[in-house]
Amino acid sequence: MLDWIEQMGGPESAAAAIAPAVRALFARSRRTWTAFAAENGSNGDAAACDGETVRIQNQDDLASLEKIYGLLQEIAAAGISPRQVILDGIGRFTLSEAPARGTGRLDGRICLVTGGAQGFGEGIARELAAAGAVLVIADLNLTLAEQVARSINSQYGEQTALALPADVGQEESVRKLIEAITLRFGGLDLLVSNAGVLRAGGLEDMSLQTFEFVTRINYTAFFLMAKYGSRPMKIQARFDPEYTSDIVQINSKSGLEGSNRNFAYAGGKFGGIGLVQSFAKELVENRIKVNAICPGNYYEGPLWSDPEKGLFVQYLKTGKVPGAKTVQDVYESYIAKVPMRRGCSPADVARAIFYCVEQVYETGQAIPVTGGQNMLK
Repeated sequence: MLDWIEQMGGPESAAAAIAPAVRALFARSRRTWTAFAAENGSNGDAAACDGETVRIQNQDDLASLEKIYGLLQEIAAAGISPRQVILDGIGRFTLSEAPARGTGRLDGRICLVTGGAQGFGEGIARELAAAGAVLVIADLNLTLAEQVARSINSQYGEQTALALPADVGQEESVRKLIEAITLRFGGLDLLVSNAGVLRAGGLEDMSLQTFEFVTRINYTAFFLMAKYGSRPMKIQARFDPEYTSDIVQINSKSGLEGSNRNFAYAGGKFGGIGLVQSFAKELVENRIKVNAICPGNYYEGPLWSDPEKGLFVQYLKTGKVPGAKTVQDVYESYIAKVPMRRGCSPADVARAIFYCVEQVYETGQAIPVTGGQNMLK
């Protein structure tokens, strides 16, 4: 094994740095995938090309990642558009077209939704699938994520959705998730960082352990997702001057205004907007837009309506709504605060995501989707 490959963590990690370049240089459309497969090849002395397959065998050409990038650029500049690229000692990259499913707003884009197995995440995933996206549903609950993926595939066709396990608060889990997506598809076009948790409680009720857990999932995890998720995006932008991509954090109206007896959640969301603005300034040179969407309350989702752990139950127990004696009392007190007199739905959030992707002149924004409950000042 070449030293640089070993230093990167092995052939698959090296391949994850090469696949986006292959996709960027040789893709025939936005709907082109680049799938990687390990392959043991014998070393030779040259680069072989028959038009459909390029094989790089020379050890000098494989001596570093930058040399591979340079040779791939030379091949593309020569007008060669292979369907396979084989790098001896690393593996095979195969380019193929995603199944055609019409001309949706996200047609063929490779999209990742974290926390996509239920609630807002599941609803967002379904809306993106309806818009033509190729979906990766990442969740700690892999069984539930697989059920959602099967359901989406049955509705929109096989290979529309793929479920992968992820603990967004653990760095190695996030690294492996992005690597797996890159090796399967050749890149990532839209990252929707949706996974989150909420534990309500006042200062005397909240333990340090709970506070740190909420902060790790709602704040630190977004840093990890942006760090690793932006890597394939940067590589594609480097080799394709027309390529743009998006990172969207699903934040909250609690990221725009403090929340009584809910400071762990609100604090992480406020911090998330700071990360969005900072990442936007850093990644704009890579043509990666970074924005946050701040939804109102999704009253019908499990976060609010779960009969055991839902927010209505938590808020009733913690006395957050003065005078409330039942869960229904808590519900009515919240719906009365919304000028449009309804909760926020996944479809509302998806429309904001479409805006983030389709527009070309906004980054670092926190977009409220709250039915008028929170208005920009």
